[in-house]
Amino acid sequence: MPESATTAASQTNFLELENVNVARGERIVLHDINLTIQAGEHVAILGPNGCGKSTLILTINCQIYPLIQTEKDQPAMKVRIFGRDRWDLTELRKHFGVVGVDLPGERTAVTTGLDAVIAGFFSASTLWPNLHVTEEMRSRAIEALKRIEAFHLSKQLVGEMSAGEKRRILIARALVHRPRQLLLDEPSNALDLAAQRELRETMRRLAQEGTGLVLVTHHLGDILPEIDRVILMKQGRILADGPREELLTETRLSDLFNAPIRIGRDRIDDKTEWLHSW
Repeated sequence: MPESATTAASQTNFLELENVNVARGERIVLHDINLTIQAGEHVAILGPNGCGKSTLILTINCQIYPLIQTEKDQPAMKVRIFGRDRWDLTELRKHFGVVGVDLPGERTAVTTGLDAVIAGFFSASTLWPNLHVTEEMRSRAIEALKRIEAFHLSKQLVGEMSAGEKRRILIARALVHRPRQLLLDEPSNALDLAAQRELRETMRRLAQEGTGLVLVTHHLGDILPEIDRVILMKQGRILADGPREELLTETRLSDLFNAPIRIGRDRIDDKTEWLHSW
């Protein structure tokens, strides 16, 4: 019998990858990935463009599948999410949310913020006539908007929103299932400084409320103070995995990005430190 949502969400580990290789076309872009992330853990995956970060997210989200090992002397490959190695994709979306860069479909522009969030239950761009929306769905969508302080966008058309407002709608869509874990792929891309600050404050609230965050980025400023584990990726491989204070150094990042990197540190209090680089 399939595991219930409660059982799956209570698993100690959100993700277990062992000996994972992934190809895009004929080229292998992820090499020998071994990675475990606990449920509710806050992790940043940092690396230059083209290092395989987004491919890793697609693999976690079961949109891309690893190569099957065919040689007997090779170690076994494993992909396990919340303790299971097989998922129905519709069911999987109920357990963790993925926040990308764009809202889906051309109809999204003429959809209100609330309807765009409700459509997240169906992975649709808008509320098509054939979709049956329950009162619980509507209630959860309102709850998600309020949770990230975006309820004022409920009646506004998505096409009239700023990039930062659209990103908040994307986050609300991912939250409608009340997931324990969120994956955010380059969340601050295309946002101005004010929108970046609002987004980071939203992510901090989610982290402090207990939602686990797996943040994929190449911007040091995206790494929230609540994130204490960092994974460095380069050329499709995990270069390092450890505490932020050990990995977020000028020497490490200069090697990662093949350029001299300087790090600035803004300490707000004993527990809050923001980083920036140039």
